[in-house]
Amino acid sequence: MTNQTRDYHVQEDQHSTRLDRFLIRTTEGVSRTYLQKLIRAGEVTVNDKITKQPSYQLQDGDRVCLTFPAPRPLDTLQPEKVALDILHEDSHLIVLNKPAGMLVHPANGVNVGTLVNALLAHCRADLSGIGGVERPGIVHRLDKDTSGILVVAKTDVVHRGLAVQFEKHSITRQYVAVVCGTPTKTAGTIDAQIVRSRRDRRRMTTIETGGRHAVTHYEILEAYPKFAFMQLRLETGRLHQIRVHLQHIGHPVAGDAIYGGEQRALNDADTVELRQVLVLLKRQALHARLLGFVHPATSENLTFSAPMPKDMQRVVGALRRAASGLYQS
Repeated sequence: MTNQTRDYHVQEDQHSTRLDRFLIRTTEGVSRTYLQKLIRAGEVTVNDKITKQPSYQLQDGDRVCLTFPAPRPLDTLQPEKVALDILHEDSHLIVLNKPAGMLVHPANGVNVGTLVNALLAHCRADLSGIGGVERPGIVHRLDKDTSGILVVAKTDVVHRGLAVQFEKHSITRQYVAVVCGTPTKTAGTIDAQIVRSRRDRRRMTTIETGGRHAVTHYEILEAYPKFAFMQLRLETGRLHQIRVHLQHIGHPVAGDAIYGGEQRALNDADTVELRQVLVLLKRQALHARLLGFVHPATSENLTFSAPMPKDMQRVVGALRRAASGLYQS
């Protein structure tokens, strides 16, 4: 495939418009984040000069040229035949239920055993190349130890269409989690900006100003003496958002070793059964159970759900029995 180029001319009523805003308004089906990435990568020229500043102010009569790089070859990663729990597949996209313990794409030197490796075997060359050589088809991610639903794009057009929906927060993303302690409110909203921690680069943390806007809505489904089973809905989708937001309000996800939920859950386990299932969990008790979006190619409203995996079902079952006094030996 070759690069795709689009030319635009700035009109009088667009004078002094920021470069990124101009391209967002004139380029259909492309997200703000992706356009800013292209600008910073030198893929945009103004009057034949590369302009890498998204905030560059355009003048009446300027000629703007935007280049979409051709997808890079996918032959640097090895396809791996791994059984996938596919909820839906057509010629444009795949919706699947990712197991806990699987990386979505290669990272930190790990380039085998990822979802991308499995997708390369399943789809062969039929994956969007926008994500680059290590992330073909990947529109959004789940943490390695979070299970649940993902949508993967087979074509660049659908990839861009889905990316715009994520950018506009119009996609429905619902999770369930077991958390330590019980929030005082049965439902609420966590609105706290997020940045990467300076002390530990693996972690994200909240900050009053200067971070990325992040909003999580929650509802308690079941409350226990020292735990709660919650439903959460993402308004934004930042790295580790649910995990860091729940830690921020004092209720980390049970089993979360990075954000304090692993040891706290074990300390608060009141029964042998509960402690045993928490030890066996070996991950954060967080599952993406529902995903809803508009199909970019057909305009259908689609909603998919996936039940909790057995490890989380065992934790919730043990909590229910502990709360009712019906312990299992």
